[in-house]
Amino acid sequence: MIGRLLLVILLTLSPAAVFAVQPDEVLSDPQLESRARELSKELRCPVCQGETIDESNAAISRDLRLYVRERLVAGDSDAEVLDAVTDRFGEFVLFSPRATGGNLILYLAGPVMALLALLIGWRFLASRRLPERPEVKPELSEDEQARLDEILRR
Repeated sequence: MIGRLLLVILLTLSPAAVFAVQPDEVLSDPQLESRARELSKELRCPVCQGETIDESNAAISRDLRLYVRERLVAGDSDAEVLDAVTDRFGEFVLFSPRATGGNLILYLAGPVMALLALLIGWRFLASRRLPERPEVKPELSEDEQARLDEILRR
């Protein structure tokens, strides 16, 4: 009994994805609605910044959801809808900004810095290697050699 009660409490308190899409926003065509939901996952709420427009309850997100659906009903492709939203709000609303222009620098900076760090590390370690020294045998006098031979014989 207690186990079931704990299970119910845990399921009730567990975080679940809450979608803010209102029933009046849902399109009657299931294919268009599916496309709208997929596009909404790619768009960031300008106010919340960490949520998609599908998850956000902000008024601007509702306007964006309606705008996306309006463009889809007008016959725009997914790329055209994203372009229209980007033209209107800027690339900030895209969760995955396009790799063009100034963004290309950001996309390439990570790999370039990693390669540069590897090169610097390799050069540092290569410069620290000690040169191999030839084996040097000390010169022994005749008395020392005789004493060493005697010790080695024992």
